[in-house]
Amino acid sequence: MTRPGHRRESSPVWRHAPVTRRQSLQAGAIGILGLGMNHLTGLRQAHAADGATPSGKAKSCIFIFLSGGLAQHESFDLKPDAPQDVRGEFSPISTRTPGLQVCEHLPMLAKRSESWALCRSLTHNSNEHSAAHHILLTGRTALPPGFTPNGPSRTDHPSITSIAGYAARNGLLPPSQPAHRTGNNLPPAVVLPESLVHNSGRVIPGQHAGEMGPQNDPWLVQASPFATTSYGAFPEFSFDHQQRGKPDERVFQAPQLSLPEGLGLRRIEGRLELLETLRHQRRALAGFAETEQFDRLRQGAISLLTDQSVHQALDVTNADERDLERYGRNAFGWSLLMARRLVTAGVNLIQVNLGNDETWDTHGNAFPHLKDKLLPPTDRAVSALLDDLAASGELDETLIVMASEFGRTPKITLLDKHYKLPGRDHWGAVQSVFFAGGGVQGGRVIGASDALGAYPSESPVKPENFAATIYHALGIPATAVWRDAQERPHHIYQGQPIAGLC
Repeated sequence: MTRPGHRRESSPVWRHAPVTRRQSLQAGAIGILGLGMNHLTGLRQAHAADGATPSGKAKSCIFIFLSGGLAQHESFDLKPDAPQDVRGEFSPISTRTPGLQVCEHLPMLAKRSESWALCRSLTHNSNEHSAAHHILLTGRTALPPGFTPNGPSRTDHPSITSIAGYAARNGLLPPSQPAHRTGNNLPPAVVLPESLVHNSGRVIPGQHAGEMGPQNDPWLVQASPFATTSYGAFPEFSFDHQQRGKPDERVFQAPQLSLPEGLGLRRIEGRLELLETLRHQRRALAGFAETEQFDRLRQGAISLLTDQSVHQALDVTNADERDLERYGRNAFGWSLLMARRLVTAGVNLIQVNLGNDETWDTHGNAFPHLKDKLLPPTDRAVSALLDDLAASGELDETLIVMASEFGRTPKITLLDKHYKLPGRDHWGAVQSVFFAGGGVQGGRVIGASDALGAYPSESPVKPENFAATIYHALGIPATAVWRDAQERPHHIYQGQPIAGLC
């Protein structure tokens, strides 16, 4: 996004197409009985490098992404001894870990510090939203040749979520960590509850498989309607950064995995007959192996439409009252409850976008919005997720990470043409990242920022290390590659995992 008052990029490509409510609640985007079901199974079989020994402990990863930029000073790296125009309005509170303090508006996480760790020194060189999204979501500091902020491109680097999905589909995970522990109906990589779209309709780059091809794009569960002036954990905590007073009438509802409107049983039979004809044609033209892959695509689609466990995992707004109370009856709580259910269903990586493209972009009115609208539902939902996974014994095999595309500026600013109260601007030089589960030792702090929270002062960590930490936890071998359409190998790891977390 561009800051208010700044010129936005304009491009006619990759715009967020408007859809009707009914369309958004159906599985039309998934494809009809296998046509376009390339999100569910790979088109080729690859193998890990000879001699590679995976050592990851996690079977799944929940990647919580706070699009817009979480302020380190108002969350996990407070600077109470800094000048007033740096330290801000919030005070630190002690956690259960001696010497570790966090923001006063994260009291529930503070009580669970023995379960999580922090890295306070993640750094990169971009202060621009689209570029920084691409950097963090792909784990690649250098932007690809021809990169444009106007929308995703098939020359972009693949997202971390896409890489994890590819690894699960193509035999790069350890045998003890299969892609689907309870069946073969769910894709191994999922993004929910919405795609990240600028309020102009421009899709944010870095979310897709890029040069890996569309068959490796993660599966999008579109449960949160697109909005241009409303942000946050609606309906309880909805807000507008510029306080324009427009009502937020969005309804959170996961897509119904049903056949598209007007597709009756006769048409289903007709489609199956068509697929059977195509199957024979493809066998004649391309051989039996290719036909088998086509059949698996069809079977995957039928299974996805009929499997009750899939429906149950997505139907979170009708969850048990105790679960709704613990997670919160809002978009943040529902999203993390859905992610928790998908972990049990066997999905390997779930990216959860807590808010759309501008939700955490606190240029102004930052302190009341963080205090009243953003931190409370995040604190509650993440804490409930930790409790649930710990109680079921799944926390040790589920890595949880929470990060933004960048942090916020050390000094507080006031853009009085657009906001009544101050905030902070974009800052790629340092941010704090949250880790839990999956072998992470709780109560640890990796790295540090300087006295102003402006730059790393020890153990700087790059996005490549961040991505490698996820890959390593999932057990992807350090020598693993993905192969493009020309069978050229591309290294998955671009750096070493963050040292000291496990």
